[in-house]
Amino acid sequence: MTRILTALAALLALALPATADPLQVTEVAPDTYAIVGPKEQRNPENLGNNATFGLVVTSEGAILIDAGGSYKGAEALHTAIKSVTDKEVVHVINTGGQDHRWIGNSYWQDQGATIIASEDAIADQKARASMQQTMLSALLKDALAGTKPAHANVTFETEYDLTLGGRSLEIRHPGAAHTPGESYVWLPESGVMFTGDLVYVERILGVMDFSSSREWIESFEAMADHDPEVIVPGHGPATDLATATRDTYDYLVNLRTQMAEHIDNGGDILGAVEVDQSAFAYLEQFDQLARRNAQEVFSQMEWE
Repeated sequence: MTRILTALAALLALALPATADPLQVTEVAPDTYAIVGPKEQRNPENLGNNATFGLVVTSEGAILIDAGGSYKGAEALHTAIKSVTDKEVVHVINTGGQDHRWIGNSYWQDQGATIIASEDAIADQKARASMQQTMLSALLKDALAGTKPAHANVTFETEYDLTLGGRSLEIRHPGAAHTPGESYVWLPESGVMFTGDLVYVERILGVMDFSSSREWIESFEAMADHDPEVIVPGHGPATDLATATRDTYDYLVNLRTQMAEHIDNGGDILGAVEVDQSAFAYLEQFDQLARRNAQEVFSQMEWE
C-alpha cells in the first residue's frame, strides 16, 4: 500500500497547468495515422489522453491502437478519427496496462468494437485498475464520468496476427517494459511500427515499480529488429528508429550502466539519485522524473 500511495503521490506531483491542446492527427503512411496527444500530465482538458495513439484504416473498417484515457477520452479519440475517415472502428488493440492504453475500452465496446490485448497486459490492468481509477479521479475530476474498467474480448500470450481489408498487423508481446504486458504493432507492408510505451520520444520515460528496466531494453531490441521506417511511439510525435533509440534505449542503457557502477562501488539508494543522467537533460520532465527513475532502477538492480 505504501508503494501504491507513493506512486500516486508522484503522479499527482507531476501535474502541469491545464492546456487545451487538441489531439493532432498525422498521416505517417497511406491510411495509417499517429494521433498525438499532449506530453503533459493527465487533466480534465486532455481527458487522460496524454499519450500517442495509432489508427489503421482499411476497406473493411478501422483499427485503433490504444483505447484512450477515459470514456470521454475515447469519445474524443473517436472525434479525431472521424476527421480522417468515415470507417467504423472495428478493432482496438491495447498495447499495455497503462490507463490510457485500455481504460477507454468500454466506450469502444459500446460501439461494437473487438478489443485485443496480451494476457500479461490484462493481468496488469486488473491488478492496477483500482489505483488507476483513484488517480484519474483526482486528476480528471468530473471528466472521468462514465469510465469503468473493461477488458479485451480477444487475448493472446505472445503473438497475434490480424488481417482486415487486405492489411496485415503483427501484434507481439516481447516481454515487460514500462508495464508488464507491453506489445508492439508492426505493419510490415508499410514499415510502420506502433510501439505503445516501449518508446518515449521528446520526454523522459518513467521507470515505475511495475516496470522492468532490464526487460525494457530487451523488448526494445526485439521491436528494433524489424528495422521500422516510421515509429509511432507511446509518447511524442511519429519519429524514426534513431530518435527512438536515443530517447528511450540509450537512456535506459546509460542509467543501468551508471547504476551498476554505483552499486559495485558500494553505493546506496540515497546516493543513487546522483548518478549521471545529464546527457538526457534535454528530455521534457527530466527534472521531475530522473531522480525517481534512478532510485527505482537501483531497487531493481539490487535484486538482479
